[in-house]
Amino acid sequence: MQNHFPFWKNSLIVIACLIGLFYALPNLYGDDPSVQVSPVKEIELGDSQLQQIEQILSNTSLKPSPTELEKNKALIRFENTDDQLQAADILRDKLGDDYTVALNLAPATPDWLQGAGADPMYLGLDLRGGVHFLLEVDMVAAVKQAKERYVSDIRSALRVEKIRYQKVAIDQGSIKIKLKTEQDANDAATAINNEFRDLDVINPTDDSTKLLVALSETKLQEIKTFALEQNITTLRNRVNELGVSEPVIQQQGDNRIVVQLPGVQDTVRAKEILGTTATLEYRLVDTENDVQLALKGRSPIGSKLYYEKDGNPVLLKRRIIVTGDQIVDASSGLDQNGSAAVFITLNGVGAKKMGKFTQKNIGKPMAVVFIEYKTETRTINGEKVRSKKKIEKVISIATIRDTFSKRFQTTGLDSTTEARNLALLLRAGALAAPVDIVEERTVGPSLGKDNIKKGLVSVVVGFVLVLIFMAVYYKVFGLVANMALAFNLVIIVAILSLIQATLTLPGIAGIVLTVGMAVDANVLIFERIKEELRVSNSPQSSIFIGYEKAFSTIFDANVTTLIVALILFGFGTGPVKGFAITLSIGILTSMFTAILGTRMIINWIYGGRRVQKLSI
Repeated sequence: MQNHFPFWKNSLIVIACLIGLFYALPNLYGDDPSVQVSPVKEIELGDSQLQQIEQILSNTSLKPSPTELEKNKALIRFENTDDQLQAADILRDKLGDDYTVALNLAPATPDWLQGAGADPMYLGLDLRGGVHFLLEVDMVAAVKQAKERYVSDIRSALRVEKIRYQKVAIDQGSIKIKLKTEQDANDAATAINNEFRDLDVINPTDDSTKLLVALSETKLQEIKTFALEQNITTLRNRVNELGVSEPVIQQQGDNRIVVQLPGVQDTVRAKEILGTTATLEYRLVDTENDVQLALKGRSPIGSKLYYEKDGNPVLLKRRIIVTGDQIVDASSGLDQNGSAAVFITLNGVGAKKMGKFTQKNIGKPMAVVFIEYKTETRTINGEKVRSKKKIEKVISIATIRDTFSKRFQTTGLDSTTEARNLALLLRAGALAAPVDIVEERTVGPSLGKDNIKKGLVSVVVGFVLVLIFMAVYYKVFGLVANMALAFNLVIIVAILSLIQATLTLPGIAGIVLTVGMAVDANVLIFERIKEELRVSNSPQSSIFIGYEKAFSTIFDANVTTLIVALILFGFGTGPVKGFAITLSIGILTSMFTAILGTRMIINWIYGGRRVQKLSI
């Protein structure tokens, strides 16, 4: 029989539509304003902690839902955002520094749907509300930090080769090395060329005892690329520490990073964590030279003047023992004296360096230097000028009593809050270079809801107009196409939910475009059927030939559009990617519903019986 699908094919089409309907359902339930409570320390939340949270809220006029426990985080839902904000302030005050309290929008999906793995699709920043940051990576600082590391490494290499030098320092963008004799300069050049393949050594003609060392172009580009990639990884870790779901963190251009945090309402906290560049350096205290001479501008070679938090000057060796990028874990707590402390774990390289150093320097004082980069904005001559400021302070000086390497603690912090923030920043990783927030935008939940409303109106208006046209112009066949179109939308939403794609306003535009393109295939099929009827073919033959002959045209048109959508996804950024994803999914689902779906229903209506006339 020409117009008949076997039972298995009909079953597969029906099952696919039912599965799509099931996984699209969670999007009808919306979300609830919620407060999320998670422990700062590595402890498990239990019944006692949940009871404590519920007891705090029971003493207020608020009416929260029962506390839920998910992935070691307590979630309390509220009916409106006013109650949510009030509850968050109360919990922050009562719970103290042991817990992180964050605002969230939790899906209201029923448990029976969640149990089957059915979750709503993510909504982008423009639909859900949240914060948008555009961060610029300071590449000049990244290169400078790399040169400072090479200065320390060159000094160590010259000492190993027993080559006498007077000075190794950065001068006008290059590393300047001053040696005692011409022979020392030649030996130093050979040693540096052998040890550091990425450095170019120049011997100036005006002074045979001086060397200039510069980074090769390849190395400079490598440093900049690494700084950008490392910062993206670090920012992603920091966002995870904030407990934000479905964040967008991606590269924009050669030196910028876009960070979007949908659903986040605590913008101050987010800005604080993302924009801060903090790390630690461990240095030996210089006890051999007079700090008063350094205060007069005569710092001894190999040492640098620093200040403790109380303002006292202290001389530290320039040689860095370990830095923050060698820290793999950090947690805050209290030391044996009850003071705030950060417990630090080093990686293999850092542990080896620390072990060797402490073994050779037992009885000597070691300092912990806290380094933070801040950006200040000042108004000069009516224009806002941004300037970078590097803050270095000695937070702790302690005598090395014994050899230690991988695990140790840092004290000297002002409060448990400072210890917790420092631990978070170190645990997430040090930024490879400072970042400046050059653009900050907050999208309120009300604006997000307005965008959703307008997006839905656009989809519904387009959908209804297409339905009316198809029903009037193609009669029964048009109604069948309308059914397929409705299921096409359902399946698109289901797939977006299954793959947990983020829906944005451009994504909605892709869906609206898909609505028009979906009936395009049916128009081609139906017009082909009408042509066959005009040449006096039987209704059954016309249906069969119409679907068979129109397929190649539909396939070619959709494949070319799909190629364009894939190119948009490959080369586009956030909003363009969102449009490309929904367009690609829409193309595939429309071919399924417009060809197989409508064919199945037409077969049910006209197949297997004598038909004198088609309602087309």
